[in-house]
Amino acid sequence: MKGETKPKFTHYQFLLVSIIALVLLTIVLDFMLMSALSAILLPKLEITTKQFGLLVSAYPISAGIAAVLLSGYADKVDRRKLLLFFYSGFLLGVLFCANAPSFQALVVARVITGIFGGVVGPICFAIVADLFETTQRGRAMGILQMASAGSQILGLPLALYLASELDWHLAFGLVLFLGINAIFLVFWKIRPVDKHLQIPAKVNPLHHSVKIISNRNYLIVFFNNTILVSGDIILMTFSSAFCTNNLGVDLDDLPLLYGVAGVATFIFAPIIGRLTDKYGTLNIFWAGTIITIMMVAVFTNLGINPFWTVIIVHTLLFLGINARSISSSALGTVVPEVEDRGAFMAVDAAMQLAIGGVAAMIAGLIVFQSEDGMINNFPTLGVVVISLMILTGGLMYVINRMVKRRNIKSE
Repeated sequence: MKGETKPKFTHYQFLLVSIIALVLLTIVLDFMLMSALSAILLPKLEITTKQFGLLVSAYPISAGIAAVLLSGYADKVDRRKLLLFFYSGFLLGVLFCANAPSFQALVVARVITGIFGGVVGPICFAIVADLFETTQRGRAMGILQMASAGSQILGLPLALYLASELDWHLAFGLVLFLGINAIFLVFWKIRPVDKHLQIPAKVNPLHHSVKIISNRNYLIVFFNNTILVSGDIILMTFSSAFCTNNLGVDLDDLPLLYGVAGVATFIFAPIIGRLTDKYGTLNIFWAGTIITIMMVAVFTNLGINPFWTVIIVHTLLFLGINARSISSSALGTVVPEVEDRGAFMAVDAAMQLAIGGVAAMIAGLIVFQSEDGMINNFPTLGVVVISLMILTGGLMYVINRMVKRRNIKSE
């Protein structure tokens, strides 16, 4: 209700969400790093845009398969133990990335990283959904979204600097270093998350997965989230190569470009979270969508421009994407029942990642790099992305009405 007092975070809730934000920072940094390295890896590995699309898609496709296999068991285990196991595997994959000697070896390393890392996010969001009330989740998601900002402010610029000035392998070494610190904090500070285990299991794991996938309301959320992520991946897969080759951004300026967007996201993410709690997820989602559509139209049709122009457009683009992500995540966590939450998050991640992998390959098929280094057909990418964004707006309206109807019935 409007004007209703929102419960404050306890000390433990704040500590918990901060640790999870650090975990997600490494996951986001690792995932964003591949697209951001397009300007470096294309010439260093001597690969085509199609091969780079395959490289980017290796992580999400393998992660999607792993998430499907996990879905039936996600609500049968203490979520803290689950997080420790899969996050350890993710760090092992990052270690392999940091030592990959060739394109083929890097693809294999990305598959290993994806198998484990792809389900870390949904486990983290399930923990937040378990331990935060509905009226706290917008703020919690805003803090978690700061993980993305943190990766852009410090992680991504530093990783890009290491990759451009020294060696691209060191960029993954940075992710590994941060991840070792994060897993120590998870082990040391997070208590068992097992209240969901007190609810008697009614079906076996396989039937549980089938139940989740066959639930009409859940499917609408899954479809919305896959379309939302696909648009972002299609746009971002070659964005750094587009900036350096088409917009005149120097390779040395890429860290600053992503860093400014990260600072803006860091400042505005918690504000967006509070606005989501106050004004409603659908209103904030559509505000973010309108901003993003305008920026996509401008960004994908830019030519050589002053660096400050590219910074402004790029930053507004990221802010719009973050507003859409925060509001959709806050609404999506309301839909599943408590006993389905872990499986719901796992299936949701599986679908997002699998389709995201296809989206990266689609991006590699739409664009191509000519002999002069220019990335061609980027305006076509813009049209595809804008169409997907409009579709998600309609789906969010349906989900919002669905949640309102359920709330009325429960009163």
